[in-house]
Amino acid sequence: MAGRLQKTPDHPLTKPALADFKVGVENVIFSVDTDQNRLLVLVVMRHEAPYLGYWSLPGTLVRQGESLEDAAYRVLAEKIRVKNLYLEQLYTFGGPRRDPREAPHAFDVRYLSVSHFALVRFVEAELIAGGVSGIAWYPLAQVPQLAFDHNQILSYGYQRLRNKLAYSPIAFDVLPDTFTLGDLYQLYTTVLGESFSDYSNFRTRLLKWGFLQDTGRKTSRGAGRPASLYRFNAEAFEPLKDKPMVFI
Repeated sequence: MAGRLQKTPDHPLTKPALADFKVGVENVIFSVDTDQNRLLVLVVMRHEAPYLGYWSLPGTLVRQGESLEDAAYRVLAEKIRVKNLYLEQLYTFGGPRRDPREAPHAFDVRYLSVSHFALVRFVEAELIAGGVSGIAWYPLAQVPQLAFDHNQILSYGYQRLRNKLAYSPIAFDVLPDTFTLGDLYQLYTTVLGESFSDYSNFRTRLLKWGFLQDTGRKTSRGAGRPASLYRFNAEAFEPLKDKPMVFI
């Protein structure tokens, strides 16, 4: 009809179709093997396409009526048994073509990943092999090429872990209830590297905050002088949690 606006692909009124998303979660699960001074990450082997036979981060698609946090905890419960852990949402990865299941051109279904990172106690972590072809702790420096964009997610998670150690008490979520300052220092050096701080400065900085409680007990290891055992005092930390802090 004369005068009627005709839409063409190049016309500004033409809009791309809205994306149809499937939402998943991937968990970057870290632990510290203090006996061998290794930072570890949990990986599972995929038993179906795409990336059949590749190692990947533990993940799942979110179910109907399930929150993102619940899905993240479900992944943890299906892959590992542990009493103490720290878990927080990390970042959302949703670039086009990040998943081979997306149509090459139409993008009628997009796969979005809301990643989380967790820190668990290595000595009490029990791996669950059901439902996967393999499951293993890998030293961070030896992680192979992972499925999808999981190496990128892992890199992002490692940077978040380093940052959290710098300004929060996350380390105490995975240490035993009582520990020496040497134990604490070793955990930091395992994650951050040997050159992050000398022990004397680290000890002084941590003790000045007042949230480490001396238990009055000591432990002997090897031929060295007995070391004092400390406990993290959550009540003493509470007034400090919103203040700028530098642990390292």
